[in-house]
Amino acid sequence: MGFSKNRNLIRWIIVIASFAIISLILWNTYVFVQKFKAEERVKMENWSFAQNELLKVIDENPIEENININTDLIFKILSSNKSTPILVINKDSSIYTYSNIGKGTKADSIYVKNNLNKLVKQFSEENTPIKIKQINQTLYYGNSPLLNKLKYYPLALLLIIILFGAVVYFFYRSSKTAAENKLWSGMAKETAHQIGTPLSSLIGWAEILKTENTNPEYIKEIEKDISRLQTITERFSKIGSLPILEKTDIVAETLASYDYLKTRSSKLIEFEIIIPDHKIFVNLNKQLYSWTIENLVKNAIDAMKGKGQLKIEIIPLENNVSIQVSDTGKGLNKNQFKAIFEPGYTTKKRGWGLGLSLAKRIIEEFHHGKIKVLNSEIGTGTTMEIALKSI
Repeated sequence: MGFSKNRNLIRWIIVIASFAIISLILWNTYVFVQKFKAEERVKMENWSFAQNELLKVIDENPIEENININTDLIFKILSSNKSTPILVINKDSSIYTYSNIGKGTKADSIYVKNNLNKLVKQFSEENTPIKIKQINQTLYYGNSPLLNKLKYYPLALLLIIILFGAVVYFFYRSSKTAAENKLWSGMAKETAHQIGTPLSSLIGWAEILKTENTNPEYIKEIEKDISRLQTITERFSKIGSLPILEKTDIVAETLASYDYLKTRSSKLIEFEIIIPDHKIFVNLNKQLYSWTIENLVKNAIDAMKGKGQLKIEIIPLENNVSIQVSDTGKGLNKNQFKAIFEPGYTTKKRGWGLGLSLAKRIIEEFHHGKIKVLNSEIGTGTTMEIALKSI
């Protein structure tokens, strides 16, 4: 109990620490972006000041020869902007100059003229415009490509963290599922072991009954049930282990399961079996296959509420064999065709929802076949199909 509490406490500490680290990273990224944005603002203010000084020099020194040599510094500042998109608008709303907009081609000027209002609005939303006082010009500037990338960095970081968390979560879930499967496998094998003792006793009692002039038909049925218990014991003992497949006549195995289930089902169920008159061999584990047929038949009987028609049909195909179990029960909606094979899914008030998921695992994982709802209609019935490769 103490270990479980400590483990939960450690998990919460890890979660809180992770949240704190993420928050700290996002906050530092935000602060960095704001500082970078402020530096770009200073750079643009310097650019606007240089532009203002250049116009002042031109106004005060109209003759080119008299321009002071210090204008080299002004031109250096004006030409230093290589990334931030800028747009300078005159007092009459005409374009004075622009840079870093588009791809540096002749078509850029046409793009700027056609999208002037759009660009002004975009740049105004990104940054506050700067007034150039000399001739009432206004400098509009947008975010540089680097700043735009930095804006999305927290989102990318958050996405990576979410993906990492998802990986950790699914790893934890798979580890937990594996541990649960191991536990269930151990319980199943222990159940098989526990059944073995009374089963051996029943076999002995059956032999004694043979010497007591008991009706042979009774003994025959008892022996059938004992054989069934032995089969169930083998099923449970094989859970968690890779089953051995052997070349087997699917017709004979299906017929054996059919006969056993028919004699032990309600007399209100009309059983029918349609089988070919020749053998069909497949790679099969007898115990697990009979378990699958039993699950399908029992589900069909439950769907009919103990009264109706149940048909098993074996159809040989070119490279496969189809085993179909049909009933006249309540039927299924199309959205249930796949859902019924999920562990825990059940339409019954009492049930674990494991029968069809187990059948799917036996057929598809162990026998490399297919099991599905072939067709179903509400109020008419359902046909389940098992497809196995013939040899």
